[in-house]
Amino acid sequence: MNLPNKLTVMRLILVPVFMVILLWNFGADTLTRLIAAAVFAIASLTDMLDGKIARKYNLVTNFGKFLDPLADKFMVIAALMCLIACGGSAMYSTCLIIAATIVIFRELAVTSVRLLACGKDGTVIAANIYGKIKTCLQIAFVLYALVDPILCDLVGVPLDGWPHFISYVLMLAMTVMTVLSGASYIRSYWKYIGPES
Repeated sequence: MNLPNKLTVMRLILVPVFMVILLWNFGADTLTRLIAAAVFAIASLTDMLDGKIARKYNLVTNFGKFLDPLADKFMVIAALMCLIACGGSAMYSTCLIIAATIVIFRELAVTSVRLLACGKDGTVIAANIYGKIKTCLQIAFVLYALVDPILCDLVGVPLDGWPHFISYVLMLAMTVMTVLSGASYIRSYWKYIGPES
């Protein structure tokens, strides 16, 4: 349990804390959303720090390579589910449900490939650049979606106004990168799941 792995475990612990805060009143007030966004930002920061520290000080472990992506998935999927629970317009909720479904499907598929690789020859698949970009976009979307209603109030526009449009753009970018990164993993490790395997 070196420092990077402790940060990863900390991220896991912060996820239920984030959920309790946001779902306490389903994000109905500014303070709740700001606190939830702060907790999510801290959890996201641990994701950046654990990898940098592990690589810089040669503390990369199989435990970290296995748990770090799982912690990311837990963090993002939990946040998306909470945002769905907090509601929104019919259009926004529908788009968010579709995006969350794609994210969950991709994460299950990639996790299954990781488990197959580990079970067959002990290979531990670390996150590649596409997976890291995907995670960054997912984090950016969640953080913006949390403060989106607050920004709309500040500039005095309805929730379907210009600031809310940015949420749709980030949601689309996150979803597209989720699909592309998933396809990249499947192609790279097809030997573990192909018909000839």
